[in-house]
Amino acid sequence: MKEKSKGFIGEFKKFIMRGSVIDLAVGVIIGGAFQAIVNSLVNDIVSPVISLATKGINFADKFVVLGITDQEFATAEAAKDAGFATLNYGSFITAVLNFLIMAFIIFLLVKGLNKLSEIGKKPETPADPTTKKCPFCMSEISIEATRCPHCTSEIPEEEKDEKENEVEE
Repeated sequence: MKEKSKGFIGEFKKFIMRGSVIDLAVGVIIGGAFQAIVNSLVNDIVSPVISLATKGINFADKFVVLGITDQEFATAEAAKDAGFATLNYGSFITAVLNFLIMAFIIFLLVKGLNKLSEIGKKPETPADPTTKKCPFCMSEISIEATRCPHCTSEIPEEEKDEKENEVEE
C-alpha cells in the first residue's frame, strides 16, 4: 500500500514538474492579469465609443425584468433589490466584446511570434525523392528499382542513367 502512494505521489510530482504544466500555469496567471487590461479597454474605451455611436446606449446597463410588474427600474440592482429576477443581456454583450477583443489580441500576438520565429530560420531544402513512377504501369516504385514490382517490367536504362546523373549533381 505504501508503495502505491509513493508511486502515485511520484507520478504527480513528475506531472507537475513537466514544462508544459508550468507553461500552462504561467499562461493562466498572465491571462488573468491580461483580462483586467481587456476589461478596462472594453469598459473604458470601446463601450463609450459604441455608446457615442449609438447615441448614448450603454450596453452594461441593459436588462429585462423577468416577471410581471408595472414598475420600471433604473438599474438591474434596483430590480433585484425589489425581488425580481433580471436578464442582464447588456452584461452578456460586454462579455462577448471582451472575448472578441481578447481573442483578436491573442491572434495578433501569436501571428507576430510566428513571424518572429521564422526570421532566423533557413528555408528547408526538399528531401531527395525516394520513389518514382514506373513508365509502364504508372505505379510508384523505389527510385533504385531496376524492375517494377507491380508489372514486373524492366525499367529502361535511360531512367537509371537519369537517376545516376541526379545523384552525382
